[in-house]
Amino acid sequence: MSTDTKNPDLNLVCIIVNFGLGSKVLQTAKKHGMRGGTVLLGKGTIKNHLLELLAINDVKKEIVLMGSDRKTVNYVLEKLDQKFKFSKPNHGIAFTTSINRVIGARSLKSDHMLERRGADQKMYHAITVIIEKGNAEDVIDAASEAGSKGGTIINGRGSGIHETSKLFSMNIEPEKEIVMILSERDSTDAIVSSIRKKLKIDEPGNGIIFIQDINQTYGLYD
Repeated sequence: MSTDTKNPDLNLVCIIVNFGLGSKVLQTAKKHGMRGGTVLLGKGTIKNHLLELLAINDVKKEIVLMGSDRKTVNYVLEKLDQKFKFSKPNHGIAFTTSINRVIGARSLKSDHMLERRGADQKMYHAITVIIEKGNAEDVIDAASEAGSKGGTIINGRGSGIHETSKLFSMNIEPEKEIVMILSERDSTDAIVSSIRKKLKIDEPGNGIIFIQDINQTYGLYD
């Protein structure tokens, strides 16, 4: 039986919180109607001179990924914001992107359709960069030079016969890093251009960049 779901109402929720909070976020989300999710380990990057002197500028993060219909997502995000206070500085970041197609997840089918798209006045992009391990900091530096205020680094690992999997036709192997950067739309081109130039992304095997529209955000500040 096919589990290939096409539904323009589906949203992916990404929540980035400090280490140790991921499971609590997921439990709270499930309590309010989310069917499940995945927690990944990551590393936040903070450009702060004092923290750099103290050698604690790399902060452990957890990334919670969940999917559901837009109505459920909006409701769950409101409840999560009430509990975890994403609206306060340094309490976490949450954003949603649209899912066009899902394979293998019947639970994400939805009969709920919402005409109004929830969106902040400022529109953002999610920039995801997959590069060789050890190059993530260079991505962050290049992005910062173009106006980015930081990002989240995730260690990538493939799975399968040769411990590899594919994302956008690129092998994801144990020695990969994934960098997630949120940017205002007006800054996206400059950030991507800076990363492409510094990491030589256009040369074969040097990495891949993809950009997603963000529908809704919590916890982003100028």
